[in-house]
Amino acid sequence: QVQLVESGGGLVQAGGSLSLSCAPSGRTFSTYARGWFRQAPGKEREFVAAITWSRGTPDYADSVKGRFIISRDIAKNTVYLQMNSLKPEDTAVYYCASRTYGVNDYNYWGQGTQVTVSS
Repeated sequence: QVQLVESGGGLVQAGGSLSLSCAPSGRTFSTYARGWFRQAPGKEREFVAAITWSRGTPDYADSVKGRFIISRDIAKNTVYLQMNSLKPEDTAVYYCASRTYGVNDYNYWGQGTQVTVSS
């Protein structure tokens, strides 16, 4: 069974930084892309950032461009999200997701990690 495990969430003041990481446990699989999504209370889950695994091409939501950086370490099979200049509206549960080759959507998900930004 494949499971994505996130780490690095927490509480930070506005303007601060946090770094999230995510790696799979259990059976490995071929990754096309890995991404981060978030869900704030009372809101739908939204896309934050993603990166293609082989080329390392990043993609960001407009709301985080210039503040967040997604990267990956292929040897460690880990994706990272460096979050800078955090705002209270970034408060959410952040989920790591992975998309395998031949699948048109993210098909593996983590349990989520809480990020809280205080004003």
